[in-house]
Amino acid sequence: MTLLLPYREDELADIAALVNSAYRGELAAKGWTSESYLLGGQRTDEASLRADLAATPGSTILTLRDAEGDKPYASVWIQPSEDDAWYVGMVTVSPLRQANGIGRTMLEAAENHARERGGKTMEMTVISVRDTLIAWYERRGYRLTGKTEPFPYGDERFGVPQRDDLHFVILEKAL
Repeated sequence: MTLLLPYREDELADIAALVNSAYRGELAAKGWTSESYLLGGQRTDEASLRADLAATPGSTILTLRDAEGDKPYASVWIQPSEDDAWYVGMVTVSPLRQANGIGRTMLEAAENHARERGGKTMEMTVISVRDTLIAWYERRGYRLTGKTEPFPYGDERFGVPQRDDLHFVILEKAL
């Protein structure tokens, strides 16, 4: 049995650990989502997740777990934006369970969550040099908008950059 549930306050540390394991460090190398070659340090932490959830009403983190009470092995951040657009980010699957369609399941859950709340468009940011990840999102119907955002150099909450040419590209998908 697999359960898709909204996060619980008491598991934000577990979600942060899951996200960090998928994007940074030794365990991340077992999956295809690692960005350790681009960024050192953490991807997120419990305090940042808690603060971001408090600062953006309507935001949530959807989780996937084997059974009630189990730690999540996948998660996705979703938040309402302007003009019926929703932001989706931190699509995360444990590196030990990647390549089984779970990422697609999480992305679809985020899209359904937004659609059920009147969302018309999904938006996301991806580090510009993550070609494989961008291609994966494009196969899911997301399109590059041509817009970019600067990388937050100097803010170690987002990691320690290993290169000086990073920025985000913005992708979107009509619901």
